[in-house]
Amino acid sequence: MDRRKFFKSSAVAGLSLPAIVAASCNNAGAKDAKTTVANDTPDNFELNEITIDALQQKMQQGAYTSASITALYLKRIAEIDREGPSLHAVIELNPDAMSIAEALDMERKAGKIRGPLHGIPILLKDNIDTGDQMMTTAGSLALEGNKASKDAFIVGKLREAGAVLLGKTNLSEWANFRSTRSSSGWSSRGGQTRNPCVLDRNPCGSSSGSGAAVAANLCAVAVGTETDGSVIAPASFCGIVGIKPTVGLCSRSGIIPISKTQDTAGPMARTVRDAAILLGALTGIDANDPVTQESSGKTHPDYTVFLDTNALKGKTIGVEKRSLNGHEGVVSLFNAAIETLKKQGATIVEVELLKQYNELGDAEFDIMQYEFKDGLNRYLSTANAQVKSLADVIAFNKSQEGRAMPYFKQELLEMSEAKGDLNSKEYIAALKKSQSSRQIIDDMMRRLKLDAICGVSIGLPHPIDLVNGDSNTGFYFCPPAATAGYPHITVPMGKVQGLPAGLSFIAGAYQEPALLALAYAYEQASKHREAPKFLKTVG
Repeated sequence: MDRRKFFKSSAVAGLSLPAIVAASCNNAGAKDAKTTVANDTPDNFELNEITIDALQQKMQQGAYTSASITALYLKRIAEIDREGPSLHAVIELNPDAMSIAEALDMERKAGKIRGPLHGIPILLKDNIDTGDQMMTTAGSLALEGNKASKDAFIVGKLREAGAVLLGKTNLSEWANFRSTRSSSGWSSRGGQTRNPCVLDRNPCGSSSGSGAAVAANLCAVAVGTETDGSVIAPASFCGIVGIKPTVGLCSRSGIIPISKTQDTAGPMARTVRDAAILLGALTGIDANDPVTQESSGKTHPDYTVFLDTNALKGKTIGVEKRSLNGHEGVVSLFNAAIETLKKQGATIVEVELLKQYNELGDAEFDIMQYEFKDGLNRYLSTANAQVKSLADVIAFNKSQEGRAMPYFKQELLEMSEAKGDLNSKEYIAALKKSQSSRQIIDDMMRRLKLDAICGVSIGLPHPIDLVNGDSNTGFYFCPPAATAGYPHITVPMGKVQGLPAGLSFIAGAYQEPALLALAYAYEQASKHREAPKFLKTVG
């Protein structure tokens, strides 16, 4: 999650590198920036920006196999994640990846194609259980050695779909719920993930590694998780597409939790279509996650059928008024995005969703502390980890302070441990207050006859700072949909001096089809996604 909004820094919160050539800014109204690149050789990776459809076509034609594609991504990871710019996006590789790919190639030869993800390499965030040789640690040294006994429900769905589990991605440790001044993308196990667009900039969190890996073409697509901003914010910072689904659309069982009220897994991809393909594979009703029962009859095996370049025509879009003020480069991009929406036939209405939402205060943060303690204790009680409770994690970190807490401490873990159980009056009151965001969104959309509400996802990527932690970006649109449990999609909106910004669309529960259609129409009309340049710095 992006826990900055609760604190004072908040917006309210192997192988040699194929070097990269610098490019000029792709901005609306921004001046040319001075940039420094990794070196002066073009990035000629043959799978750069390739889509799932294109990979399938090449496998069908015999130009590639799943095994050859997997090998290329493993080589890519060795070249630029472990060496070269050293992104630290991948925390662990799957030793079974090649054998999985080879088995799927055999199926293809026998005429069995499981679907669009057959043979496609995918990375998973390291808080998602895989019942294999990989660990699940949430980036924490306290969970080193934790190998899950079985797959998380969504991992089982991915295996059924024919995906190749390439490895696990780094993340903000404990999904960014450890310290009030953490550096997003840093974990004691995985180190600091770097933003592939500009290497001294933060990739945001907590799905930092998933966002950076997709942006840097280390995989076809990746899975992140979100409580509040953890898919949307890193997708925006890294210049990719991210989807936070309705809570209940994707099972959370087998995922290290923060909040049972708000947690969800979500797709991270370079295109809306690829994100839609991945979303279809992740959905399903899980007996071990009762909330998924609410999705019965509301899910779709193929979300690509809703993609329509003309989807904005005749639609009414609410535009968050606060996104019209702030950093002039970001505001310029947002105004340009609004003009694109208008040109595609949308009617624009200014709204003040964040103003209404902020009146709810800190209820969300209270909920998270209670639910994190309860959920983590439940998860650890049956995990194959040495620590069996949140109290054990806190004690481990103190005993290994030099390794586990070299830059910032564990105030949020300690604050959560001090909370009572879920029968607490404070918790029950906070839950009721926080979830009133649903009524705020529903009432606004009904009263103004809106098809969606849009805003700036988050501001521009800030410098990596392990001493002071994350910085205020001036924009943050994630909380209303996060607390409501409603869907949220971000799409690249352009860059300011090489730094990406994203455009967000939100709507009511299970409105993924409508949001995907709108996001796709905007994406196809604007075409702001571009491969990263691995700039050393900017300015």
